[in-house]
Amino acid sequence: MWNRTGTEFRENKERRGYPGRIIQFAGEISKLSMENKNKWWKNAVVYQIYPKSFQDSDGDGIGDIPGIISRLDYLKKLGIDAIWLSPVYRSPQDDNGYDISDYQDIEPMFGTMEDMEQLFAEAKKRGIRIMMDLVLNHTSDEHRWFLEAKKSKDNPYHDYYVWRDGEEGVYPNDMNSVFGGPAWEWVPELGQYYFHQFSVKQPDLNWENPKVRRELYDMILWWMEKGAGGFRLDVIDQIAKEPDLKITNNGPKLHEFLRELSRETFQKGDMITVGEAWGATPEIAKKYSNPDGSEFSMVFQFEHIMLDQEEGKEKWDTIPLNMVKLKKCLAKWQNTLYQTGWNSLFMNNHDLPRIVSRWGNDGKYRKESAKMLATMLHGMQGTPYIYQGEELGMTNVQFDSIEEYEDIETLNMYKERLEKGYQPEEIMHSIYARSRDNARTPMQWSGEENGGFTTGEPWFTVNPNYIRINAKEALEDENSVFYYYQKLIRLRKENPVFVDGKFDLLLPEDEKIFTYTRTDEHTKMLVCANFTDEEVSCPLLDEWKDGEVWIRNYEDDREGNVLRPYEAVIIGTAVNIVKAG
Repeated sequence: MWNRTGTEFRENKERRGYPGRIIQFAGEISKLSMENKNKWWKNAVVYQIYPKSFQDSDGDGIGDIPGIISRLDYLKKLGIDAIWLSPVYRSPQDDNGYDISDYQDIEPMFGTMEDMEQLFAEAKKRGIRIMMDLVLNHTSDEHRWFLEAKKSKDNPYHDYYVWRDGEEGVYPNDMNSVFGGPAWEWVPELGQYYFHQFSVKQPDLNWENPKVRRELYDMILWWMEKGAGGFRLDVIDQIAKEPDLKITNNGPKLHEFLRELSRETFQKGDMITVGEAWGATPEIAKKYSNPDGSEFSMVFQFEHIMLDQEEGKEKWDTIPLNMVKLKKCLAKWQNTLYQTGWNSLFMNNHDLPRIVSRWGNDGKYRKESAKMLATMLHGMQGTPYIYQGEELGMTNVQFDSIEEYEDIETLNMYKERLEKGYQPEEIMHSIYARSRDNARTPMQWSGEENGGFTTGEPWFTVNPNYIRINAKEALEDENSVFYYYQKLIRLRKENPVFVDGKFDLLLPEDEKIFTYTRTDEHTKMLVCANFTDEEVSCPLLDEWKDGEVWIRNYEDDREGNVLRPYEAVIIGTAVNIVKAG
């Protein structure tokens, strides 16, 4: 598991001679992932960095690549194996970098290509791979391909995108974009509409065109040669769209395209790959994460993360988490993908509110509940993802005024709900619970001004609680959330049952306790987590009293079968000694 590997797009053929070189290069550094029996990423833990908010190095108030480099020792101390880096490509930033105008250049606010190369090199020295965030469904409308595509129907790049003939004001169909409004945009000089599933500035690529696919494959190979250790594929389940049939995700050719993508790129190196697929089911995920390596290492699915949303309503309409549903949902994914696929394990990312505020208790029991949630997650089978600040127990922010928020989705929702007659206090309550800005406040490094994030004016206000919740404080406290995550990561590496063990849900109808076992041929472990602020009896602990406590989120051990508020414990034993429940 410790076997690690590590401006503008030009058309001239000399510049594009890299595909042959990368094949040779890839063959030198590793075997095909399909032949790699002990896939390193099964033992790995991934840390997501949102560059804009991680660490500013030059005082302009915006996080950057040199800032990330300066914090690599911190991440090595945590024990992570890979960094998922949200987009740093050149971009107009209409959608926070997910609108790429040049796949082979770095957005200046984040640094230079030389900075990126240094990040690869410095991370490699510390045994950390860089997993890049890649958008293959669409580009920016400022990408050179699209600028060419708009010039004429005969332009070689016109068919790189999805067009339909029509007349102004009469849309090809009634499809809407994810960000609101029609999914079609009129281009009068062509007398055509182009298709965009997201922002009007994010035209969809035409994957039916083999030239598009080849351009994308060559670009990925180029990044692999630069040193990329993996890729997260944004909205990848939407590349096989058929807009005339109103099919956006899981189109008929999706897995054909993905197998070709993998064969032409990822299988030429030892990559970790994860596809973002909101529409994935466990059965579909088996295809994405087939052990033969024909598509991806794993998939991001969001079924569990939607369980506290009122059915049929928007994400802003929250309901209390139903524990029974959560357990059964996670158990379904654990059991369905066992030996047939691979799970990703996450509760936070750049698009989600912070989990300690969402499903934990960010007041009296902040540390306990943060550790409990981590225990529940890291004990399951799959590759865990930690979002920046999660390892500190960072919380949702609660600004007094809507003017202090930045996220366009949040601001639009506030305006729309005011117009519908909602009270401002009611709307702000939803924002405190669900806004993406909760995840995007700058990283809290110390109790110094602006949390040590920048010496200048931060692009976004730091959560005021940085004075007491920060990395410096955590590193000085042996019982901090940070060191608990460090112990969990070390446990995963030392005990194969975390990777290979079969999952069995216990007490499925219990509304307070999440408990399960993991079992391999040598070891059985019990994971118990109390999701409440009350003491709860757990008779299973009596049955496991002779087992070894591997980790507990309270500082003192305690006999008996009572779990304290938000208490979590993992107990291990030889498989032939104890049989639980």
